[in-house]
Amino acid sequence: MSREYPARPIVGVGIVVLRPGPEVLLVRRGKAPDIGRWALPGGAQDVGETAEAGARRELFEECGLVVGALHLVTNVDSIRHDADGRVQYHYTILDFAGLWQGDVARHGDDVDAVQWARVDDLARFGLWSEAHRVIALAVRELGLG
Repeated sequence: MSREYPARPIVGVGIVVLRPGPEVLLVRRGKAPDIGRWALPGGAQDVGETAEAGARRELFEECGLVVGALHLVTNVDSIRHDADGRVQYHYTILDFAGLWQGDVARHGDDVDAVQWARVDDLARFGLWSEAHRVIALAVRELGLG
């Protein structure tokens, strides 16, 4: 199934990795549709993979990190229309949260940079409004705020 102009929504997985401060791990997208934009690590769930396994895989592929226990925080719908009003992209994203385990984050698959950012200094990254909501929920869920 094509990600662009899909016949049905694509299941996406996102992951909020937090460390004391609190700080959150962000990635800068290296591919369309969000090339050059800062976001939370994540991507599409693969067939035969649980949502949690997909979140872990995406985190490792994009950042080289492994986390311990994951908590399902919320879901987000990302629906984008083209100039003619047709649905160009449609993702239903399951967002998880976990605590950083001490490894060094490095950019990998689909991203060209990683950055730890203070949760109180996210405005400069131009994140999607839903990312702010998801991060706030994750901070509360993991008891860092």
